[in-house]
Amino acid sequence: MNFHKNDTALVVIDPQNDVLSERGVSWGLVGASVRENNTVENLERLFVAAKAQDYGVVISPHYLYPFDQRWQFGGAVEHMMLDDKEFYRPDPLSVAGFQDSGADWLERYKPFINDGKTTVVSPHKMWGPQTNDLVLQLRKRRVNQVILAGMLANLCVESHLRELLEQGFEVAVVKDATAGPRHPVIGDGYQAALINYGFLANAVLTTDEAVKVMS
Repeated sequence: MNFHKNDTALVVIDPQNDVLSERGVSWGLVGASVRENNTVENLERLFVAAKAQDYGVVISPHYLYPFDQRWQFGGAVEHMMLDDKEFYRPDPLSVAGFQDSGADWLERYKPFINDGKTTVVSPHKMWGPQTNDLVLQLRKRRVNQVILAGMLANLCVESHLRELLEQGFEVAVVKDATAGPRHPVIGDGYQAALINYGFLANAVLTTDEAVKVMS
């Protein structure tokens, strides 16, 4: 892939406390993988590089509201999210209680996200961007290439990768700017994702490589 800032965007999925902070409700599942990959630090490096070189930055967040608690069926991790109130917000039209909650941005990312230039799309409700306006926002900016990072590797990141590829985008995944859940029965989500990244993505990069191509 040859990256050009006029048609390439950094897309970061779920840079939120519940999956990146030790205080987050999912830290027990994802913390070891986050630490091993230096995910928090690597995401910050991507933000710094993109902002320094004037690449577009787009956030695809995950929010769950009280009415989502009434869903009648779902998969294993979907149930975990709802039961633990991961990414929970009490009201879609209010930010009361949002500050420093599990749904809020990790504190160190706020200068990059809240700078008035970053696009925050509507929330995805499951794993992929089919339930939000990410593709529309990218198309309206004439973005053709995506540098993809964020959480979680085998769930939202892989689902975003698959949909963006189906929508005709060229996608590079930054493999150490993500992390995955590690479950004693289900298995290691990060290792599962790495295999599929290799099969699917147009490029699989390290953070060092991604920062270099954006420079």
